[in-house]
Amino acid sequence: MTDTPSRLLKLLALLQTRRDWGGHELADRLEVSPRTIRRDIDRLRELGYPVDSLTGPAGGYRLQAGTAMPPLLLDDEEAVAIAVGLRTAAGASITGIEETSVRALVKLEQVLPSHLRRRVNALQTATATLAATGPTVDPELLTVIAGCCRDHERLRFTYVARDGAETNREVEPHSLVNLGRRWYLVAWDCGRSAWRTFRLDRIERPREGGVRFDGAARRLPGGDDPAAFVAKNLRGARQRHEARVTLHAPAAELRERHAWLGGALEPIDDVSCEYRTSDDSLDWLAMRIGMLGADFEVHEPPELVARFAELGDRFARASAGTSVSSGG
Repeated sequence: MTDTPSRLLKLLALLQTRRDWGGHELADRLEVSPRTIRRDIDRLRELGYPVDSLTGPAGGYRLQAGTAMPPLLLDDEEAVAIAVGLRTAAGASITGIEETSVRALVKLEQVLPSHLRRRVNALQTATATLAATGPTVDPELLTVIAGCCRDHERLRFTYVARDGAETNREVEPHSLVNLGRRWYLVAWDCGRSAWRTFRLDRIERPREGGVRFDGAARRLPGGDDPAAFVAKNLRGARQRHEARVTLHAPAAELRERHAWLGGALEPIDDVSCEYRTSDDSLDWLAMRIGMLGADFEVHEPPELVARFAELGDRFARASAGTSVSSGG
């Protein structure tokens, strides 16, 4: 690669893709000598990019955070992916992200080539997003926890249980999981010596614990899939209303059609199964069961049977063209 400006842009793009790079790695990628890499690094520094040299047998480089963010070098597919992500962020469950994502999108679209802008606009026209409902998460809380997960640093916070009780926790954070409209932290609870799942909207005053841990010392039960771990915990969690329902559809068919069941299915025979699920809200329970797309009978709790009767009357009036009140 003999074109120096193009090589500098490529070098900057590589430095942005990961934290540390070896000098020989960069030289191999750009098909130049390590000496040329050193000169190019000096040129980037003269242009204001804070590139640090790393000590060690092979040496290396790291692009540090500066007083201003350097230009991001994106290929076409990366630019489209970021633009689409910003457009859909308005429906996310993160506090204040709607306005922030719009500002970032305006800046990005100003520099998109016309052919990429047409692709992004086509995707926007053909895509609908459901606005977020329920609790939202502070983006600063997300970044603090994500940083502790990345750096294998203990995390301390106050956790508020469903009944309002507060406990102080110190954990070794593993990963963040987004399921539906809620965020969860998977972590090893140091005080309870067990893996735990924490809802982020119930975490208060998160702070670094100042202690590093070996991230490979423990493995999640059942494999290294944090989303599956959270889903399993939620299925087993006891909530205010616990439902037992017979569904007139094969269990295997329902599992295939619905990636997120929010409960447990047990086959009764080839054409029916028992569904157990729970929630603090009767309305959410009714919606979850009704959206499975199968006929059903509710066995318990009685409150859910009554709620379905109320909803059934309301839907019957709506289908008959009769006015429906908004009351419960």
